Amino acid sequence: MSTQAFGPSGPATCTMSHAARELGLKRAELDLAVQLGRIRTVPDEGGGGARRVEHPEIDRLRAQDGFPGTLLERVRAVGTAEGAALMEIPAGRFTRLARLGLLLPVRFYSNRYRAVVWLYLAEELRQFKTAPENTRLLKGRTPETLRAQLEAGVDLRARNWRGRHLGFLLRQAEEPWARAGALAAFLPAIEVAEVVKDPYERAHINGLRPAPPGQAAPGSASAHLAERLMTAQDTDEIAWLRAELDQVLDEARTLVPAPRPAPRKAPALRAAARPIPPMAPTVTRPATPVHRPALPAPQRRDDPGPRQSRPARGPRAWLRRRNPRPVQA
Repeated sequence: MSTQAFGPSGPATCTMSHAARELGLKRAELDLAVQLGRIRTVPDEGGGGARRVEHPEIDRLRAQDGFPGTLLERVRAVGTAEGAALMEIPAGRFTRLARLGLLLPVRFYSNRYRAVVWLYLAEELRQFKTAPENTRLLKGRTPETLRAQLEAGVDLRARNWRGRHLGFLLRQAEEPWARAGALAAFLPAIEVAEVVKDPYERAHINGLRPAPPGQAAPGSASAHLAERLMTAQDTDEIAWLRAELDQVLDEARTLVPAPRPAPRKAPALRAAARPIPPMAPTVTRPATPVHRPALPAPQRRDDPGPRQSRPARGPRAWLRRRNPRPVQA
């Protein structure tokens, strides 16, 4: 449980959920307002990376003209159909402008068909519509250079969202190692390993990597989608992130080195063993012969040997005992 900071007359800060209720916003709308810099937050003194909102900041927002309608309109995000209606152009033209990178998405989510749905700030769409230099893009034929890019398959929506989200993470980071973790979150693991060769520094940076946005369960299809969209794909984008990560690492190493495990203590030296005294010479005495009685030679099978008389058995012997033969003179 996070701790509260107390002022002279009570808690000086409140949780994000409590701030959303005070401002009449949904939690997702509050998070978006924080990302856009519409609402200032401070780190939670309890640690854990949580943020809190100060009560003077809530009072400042509530004192604005048209509250809460003005604040709600500034964080209103719309999809393709609603955005096209707001700009009074067909949905197909809206999508083409977004793919060309002229309309920057601010959020995304996965629908029930596991397709990416991009959301755009309604305030920015109105500004794009009213700009005189964008009239040709909203009406008439699309310029040939832009049509060639669309035919080549260009789609800058994910890249523009990554750049916007990286800016938010870098603004929230308060020390170089945290900024390194934010940059590493947009790079493939093999690219991070090539830039950060020290395993202890790499482990420290990985522990500071912010998770992809959203409340998807780890290992789910939505979580894999968020991780894929957050990972840089283009070669020039990866090269820029690597250069930024290398520069931030030099700054971080200069200020505070990455934590390392404590060195093991050297084992205590054993006491010197006493030398073993030489053994007395061994006298070998001749063994006393042992006289054993000679065993009889084994009897051969073909040698019948002396036979011993055995008493006759059977019916004939019984008759002879009953009727002995007369002795002849």
